[in-house]
Amino acid sequence: MFKDFSFSALTMGMLTAFVGFVSSFAVIIQGLQAMGANSDQVASALLALSLALGILAVSFSAALKMPISIAWSTPGAALLSGIGMIEGGFPAAVGAFVICGGLIMLSGLFQPLGRAIRMIPGPLANAMLAGILLGLCLAPVKAVAFDPMLGLPIVLTWAVVVSRWRLLAVPASLAAMMLVLIFGVDLPTDTLSQIGAAIHPQFVFVEPVFTWHGAISVAVPLFIVTMASQNIPGIAILKAHGYEPHPGPMFVATGALSSLVGVFGGVPVNMAAITAAMCASTDAHPDPARRYVAAIIGGFSYAALGLVAGGIIAFVSLAPPILLQAVAGLGLIGAFSNAAYAAYHNPATREAAAITFMVTASGIAFAGISGAFWGLLAGGVMMGLQKALRRERLP
Repeated sequence: MFKDFSFSALTMGMLTAFVGFVSSFAVIIQGLQAMGANSDQVASALLALSLALGILAVSFSAALKMPISIAWSTPGAALLSGIGMIEGGFPAAVGAFVICGGLIMLSGLFQPLGRAIRMIPGPLANAMLAGILLGLCLAPVKAVAFDPMLGLPIVLTWAVVVSRWRLLAVPASLAAMMLVLIFGVDLPTDTLSQIGAAIHPQFVFVEPVFTWHGAISVAVPLFIVTMASQNIPGIAILKAHGYEPHPGPMFVATGALSSLVGVFGGVPVNMAAITAAMCASTDAHPDPARRYVAAIIGGFSYAALGLVAGGIIAFVSLAPPILLQAVAGLGLIGAFSNAAYAAYHNPATREAAAITFMVTASGIAFAGISGAFWGLLAGGVMMGLQKALRRERLP
């Protein structure tokens, strides 16, 4: 590794971790809080997730000499925000996280399961993802309506920076939120001591409770979203850059770690997409054989950020919740627009995608099962009906 070290790999690895952590940790916080997690459990989840990301990225990249980037399931966390607290509270959600990790493992061990996920029509999977993300993407508008003096600086900062430096837009909006918090909100006099006391998070074990409701309403949609929007695109991005990793062992490892971090409150971990493209690009190193160092440095950087996650959470928790939701929503606008475009790009499947999107975005649960599951099912029925009627019209 040392002979392949370069300054470009160092800077890209650190930037990858910073962008990945800062641009999406607000989504993780919102999703876990919606499931009923308290601040200690959220800090524990971020610590466990960051260490898992570091372990997997360093291990895979060093062993395969490929820039293997690992991320937490940001779309999955957005899904949790839409579902909200389920019967059984956070322990039941933790049980669903463990089940989801098991399903990811099975997709690596049992190839037909992985193929079945890949067979889900792309327009429907993207429509479901867009419906999941819609609620959080509306948060910036709600933040401005809540208090323009607090919400507008965050939104305007994002709008200016995204027009020129897209990767820095969400970190810039988070910095704007912190400035708004410092200068626009009455903070307690002992703010610094509170942050100092909470800066190093502790592991909090949550005994999982396994329920059918949690499995169907949370675990299955979480598994589909993680596989369709993270794992499969992550592998595709590596292949586009000339790397050919075998996905089976990676799915097994990420699934096993997902189940482990699940009992400490963590959402699933998976193959990265955006940060994978960063580490696999020429910016990491002109020589493709030496870019794996950037992913290794990114893994160590993720672990370091996780060690101070408690202080980050203690500080942002002082803000009105809508401001943190606004930062999370701004970070998901790109994902929402890409998913919406992919969902409606093909006219032949547009109606089925629209049904999937509307049912999912409604957030309404039927028979205790979340709208994401029913949205995918409703869109699938519509697509099947259209195909059957088209065949009947053929001579």
